[in-house]
Amino acid sequence: MENSVKSLPMTDMQGNQFVAWDKMTDLEKDCPVVPAVIDDDLLKQYARQGYWAKSHSLRGKIYEQIIKAVPCRTVTPDAEVYKDIVEKITGKWNTSTLSLPEFVDGSTIPNYCLNVDGIDAVRKILLCISSQFPDISFCPVLPSIVALLLHYSAGEADCFEKVCRLLACNDRTKHFFDQTFLAYESSCMTFGDLANKYCQGAHKLIVSSSEDVLEVYSDWLRWMFGELPFNYTARVLDIFFVEGCKVLYRVALALLKFFQKSRAKQPGKSANIRADVRSFVQEINKHVSVEKLLEKAFAIRLFSRKEIRLLRDANEKALKKKGITVNQKRERHNVHLAVNVENFTSSIVSAKEMREIWSWIPERFALSQPLLIFTTLDHGYSLNRFYAHCEGYEPTIILIKTTKDEVCGAYLSTDWSERRRGGNKLSYFGTGECFVFKLQPEMVRYEWVIIKHPELEAAKGTAKDTTAEFPQQPGVLDAELPEDMGLVASSEDPSDRLSPFLAARHFNLTTKATAMFMAGSPESIIVGGGGCPALYIDENLNRGTTGRSSTFNNHPLCSETFQISMLEVWGFQDNVYS
Repeated sequence: MENSVKSLPMTDMQGNQFVAWDKMTDLEKDCPVVPAVIDDDLLKQYARQGYWAKSHSLRGKIYEQIIKAVPCRTVTPDAEVYKDIVEKITGKWNTSTLSLPEFVDGSTIPNYCLNVDGIDAVRKILLCISSQFPDISFCPVLPSIVALLLHYSAGEADCFEKVCRLLACNDRTKHFFDQTFLAYESSCMTFGDLANKYCQGAHKLIVSSSEDVLEVYSDWLRWMFGELPFNYTARVLDIFFVEGCKVLYRVALALLKFFQKSRAKQPGKSANIRADVRSFVQEINKHVSVEKLLEKAFAIRLFSRKEIRLLRDANEKALKKKGITVNQKRERHNVHLAVNVENFTSSIVSAKEMREIWSWIPERFALSQPLLIFTTLDHGYSLNRFYAHCEGYEPTIILIKTTKDEVCGAYLSTDWSERRRGGNKLSYFGTGECFVFKLQPEMVRYEWVIIKHPELEAAKGTAKDTTAEFPQQPGVLDAELPEDMGLVASSEDPSDRLSPFLAARHFNLTTKATAMFMAGSPESIIVGGGGCPALYIDENLNRGTTGRSSTFNNHPLCSETFQISMLEVWGFQDNVYS
């Protein structure tokens, strides 16, 4: 919120005719003492601590002032509009027999301690919203939101007005609910990307148990708005209204972490992992309290809001390339994130291993199938030919098999043609989405060190170049960083929104070594820097070295000095750049 919440008069909301008060067992009769003025910092503290969680009236007043402060379109339907249209839309029919709007995508109205009249009121409000917002084509969380806000409204019309203000918000930084399949699916892909980075154990479990990972992640918002018990959802909504959508990602990731912990006690492959997650969320109170859930959520140090927004934008762009439109309906288009096993052939990895690699890459690229663009078996052992075949593809995956049958590789975010920006000097480029991995004798991935160690990002204005702290191998790491990869603090300038996700310049790095993603010259290619390269390959694609790099904080990916038996580079169909 931009404005402070003023002193709130306490109104008894137990006159709300739609609430089954006998089911509201955890309310306190006396409201908490409220300061004369609540500024933004105090409001955030109160929301996280659940200060008004047991006071129905205080929560209602807080919601009212928060929603009144939401910037909206000039013409936004209000309570008077609802009174004018509700009878025309619902008529004299029995409300319970009326179908919900198509945009709810099969979502039902959660009970949330509402009585029969309350459930009917939610149905009427949703139908009226549908008439006033014809552009909403997909919003499965709306039944839950309406049911929650009906608790804290003076009546149907007041609840309708509150929801309309949230839907009509015209400030992108205060975006509340996705209203199209395109936006919703991009948020699901974004959550999948975050789960891949912050819940690797749970992600691996889902990959091994489901043919379509995105199908599982497509429920992430419904976990919180539809599956969680009422008191848990209300606490999440408290913080969401104050802090924005980042808290939703955090809570959903925390739910995954607790789900994985619970499943670890139940060995064996799941027949339906998607249903298992939903069932776990519905019964979360048997496993963890709401306080513990939120504590786990805020222990997750996510990317900045700007980085998450950049990732969402990138995912949305990828979906558009796949033909998903604003008016798309789920049943008309199945977005699938998996390698087509029948059409995949590699001389280095099996289809199962490639599927595992595919589960690590960003979701927007996992929409495409792998495309073999270079192999030493067909194109020979030449770095020049490597560049000739790989330029124009972004991103790429390098797979290496050594003469000792070790298998390792790297996912590289950026077109190899970028190496020319450094002129004749070996210079680094790429983004923090790069990672390195090994498959044989064991399967391990090493991501950008900043993801697991955000403390390596300095406070604004305190960064220094400490590259000298990491001794370089002579002749191997005599590379330069481009000017625009310098140690620059993150900026919220709108002009930066088109920058790549996890671009080094968005971070106030304490050392340039953490930004040494990939480099290439006529003599060699290098992945990772600082100390030793994670991968170094010579111009003949014959020999290489591997060691601990500061960029990925990795162990050697195979024997520290190795001879290459074969090398493949895979691109992504539909991701070719001229």
